[in-house]
Amino acid sequence: MVEDRKLAVLRAIVEDYVATEEPVGSRALVERHGLGVSPATVRNDMAALEDEGFIHQPHTSAGRVPTDKGYRLFVDRLSGVKPMSAAEKRAIATLLDSAVDLDDVVQRSVRLLSNLTHQVAIVQYPTLSRSTVRHIELVQITPSRIMLILILSTGRVEQRLLETPVAPSEHQLADLRTRVNQAAAGERIADASAALGALPDALGQDDRALASSIVDVLTEAMSDHRSDERVAVGGAANLARFGDSFQTAVRPLLEALEEHVVLLKLIGEVTAGDSVTVRIGHEGPYSELASTSVVAAGYGPPDQALATLGVVGPTRMDYPGSMAAVRAVARYVSRILDEGQQ
Repeated sequence: MVEDRKLAVLRAIVEDYVATEEPVGSRALVERHGLGVSPATVRNDMAALEDEGFIHQPHTSAGRVPTDKGYRLFVDRLSGVKPMSAAEKRAIATLLDSAVDLDDVVQRSVRLLSNLTHQVAIVQYPTLSRSTVRHIELVQITPSRIMLILILSTGRVEQRLLETPVAPSEHQLADLRTRVNQAAAGERIADASAALGALPDALGQDDRALASSIVDVLTEAMSDHRSDERVAVGGAANLARFGDSFQTAVRPLLEALEEHVVLLKLIGEVTAGDSVTVRIGHEGPYSELASTSVVAAGYGPPDQALATLGVVGPTRMDYPGSMAAVRAVARYVSRILDEGQQ
C-alpha cells in the first residue's frame, strides 16, 4: 500500500510539473489530486522518493521536481499507452490519407507529430535497403535517351537518364521493360539487384549491350544509400515554450537539428512491431543532450519496420500524450505503406 501511494505521489508530481513548470509542494498535491492522506504523509512519501533518487529539490524552500530516474519509473509504470481521442484519430486519418506520395506522407507526419505533442518531430525516410521493387518503367524520351523509373514498395521513386549510342526500337524497349520487371518486381533490393545482374547474359547479342546499360543504371539507383540518412524535422518553434531550459536542453537540441546523422542516432534503431521506445535524459546516446527525452517508434508493413519516427524535447514532456501520438502516427503511416504494396 505504501509503495502504491508513493507511486501515486510520484505520478502526481510528474503531471503537475509538466503542466505548471513549477516545483511541486505537498499541499498542492493534496489539494489537486485527492490522495486521501494529509500533507504530512505526502511530505514523508516525498522525502522517501527523494532519498531513492526519484525526485529532487532544485533549491531550498522549493517543492520537488522529477529526476530522470523518476520519469523512467513513471513511464515504466504506465498501465498502457493511452488511446487517442476520436477527434485526434480523425485528424490523423484525414491528413495522412490524402497524401499523394512518400515525400508528402513524411512531411504530413512531421506536422502531425509536432502539432499533437508540441515537441520537435523527426521522421526518417524509409531505408532503401529494406524496400522491395514494385515496378520499373522505361520511357523513351528521345530516340537515344531513356528515362528509367524505379518505384519501390515504400512509395519512393528513383529516376535516372540513360543515353544510348543506338536508338532502341519500340518493340525492343517493351521487351526489356517486361524482362527487368520479371526479374526484379516484388524482390528486396539486394535480390533484385542480383537478378538484374544476371539478365544480360540471358539475352541475345542484339539486346545484350542495351540491357547491360539499363542494368548498370538500375543497380546504381538501388545502391544509392545517400537518402537513407534523410530525415524530416518539424516543430522547432515548440522549443520556445522551454525558455527556462535554454542552455541545458533547448540550445543543444537546436544545434543537433542541423545534423541528420545525429538525429538518426537520437531517435534510435528501427524496430518492428507496435512498441514505443522512450529514452529519458542520460539514457540517450549524447551527453550534451542529457536534458532531453525521445519518444520513438518504427513504422512499415507488419514485421518489417522501414524507418523510425518520433519526437524530441526537454525531459519535462507529456510522456503519455507523446507516446500515444507517436504510436498512432506510426500505425497510420505503416498502414498507408502497406496498402501501397497491394
